[in-house]
Amino acid sequence: MGMVGTVGLVLHPQRDSKEAIDIILGWAAGRDVTVLGLPEEVGRIDCSAVAVDGETLVERADLVVSLGGDGTMLRTMRLIAGRGTPVLGVNLGRLGFLAEIDVAELSETLSAIDHNRHTVEPRMAVRTRLGNQELMAFNDIALVRFPGDGLAAVTVTAAGNPFVNYAADAVIVATSTGSTAYSFSAGGPVVSPRVEAVLVVPAAAHSAFNRALVLPADEEVRLELLPSSGQLAVELDGRVVGRLGPGDRITVTACPGAAKVVRLGTTFYERARRKLRVDGSAEIA
Repeated sequence: MGMVGTVGLVLHPQRDSKEAIDIILGWAAGRDVTVLGLPEEVGRIDCSAVAVDGETLVERADLVVSLGGDGTMLRTMRLIAGRGTPVLGVNLGRLGFLAEIDVAELSETLSAIDHNRHTVEPRMAVRTRLGNQELMAFNDIALVRFPGDGLAAVTVTAAGNPFVNYAADAVIVATSTGSTAYSFSAGGPVVSPRVEAVLVVPAAAHSAFNRALVLPADEEVRLELLPSSGQLAVELDGRVVGRLGPGDRITVTACPGAAKVVRLGTTFYERARRKLRVDGSAEIA
């Protein structure tokens, strides 16, 4: 008897996942393993996966397989957040940081996981409250100016201590996982996901102080919009979930180990070199 009795599927909304699903179903059929999927996702594909709601999938799955790219992985991690269920990322497009394997490796990988020949990497999240909503992100929470409106003028307070006022196109609060996403494009540092840290990074800063902050995971970060700020969109892992105006504030806290990601030997540094094209940088003679 293997470790995996039930597999849950989360699919990219557009990419063709039929080949990957057929491999999973074929692997499962030979081992009496149940395959579950969300109704709106497996319903558009002719397959025998059992359609269940998100809560049932999360409760019953021993392994959740994300078929898509980093965006699908982030959505899967938010779905499974707070549980010990590991998530396997299968890449259906460009190379991502979170997806671990390609479709061709899927059957072999499922067998390796079933026989416990894998490792699990914890991933930290950040969360905030917007109105009555509790929101969680595994890459970042960002306050972003609306085109044509004023800059993001934001006071950053760490552990109750006001530290800096940023004037920028956006102010990003990122996890170590998110250090290679929006934060990186804004000039933030690359941070190993093994480091539990919160990054605060201004994008296109117009203020004299334009450096990123790296804070410990046990310190709250408060972002308060100054009277001079424009209306700002609140983005969670790249999705707009609300807006704020001058005088509004949000508090961001870290959630260490909020999700678990399957790893089978590739390292963060190997993935970062490929994704960020480090091989094209200057080399030491």
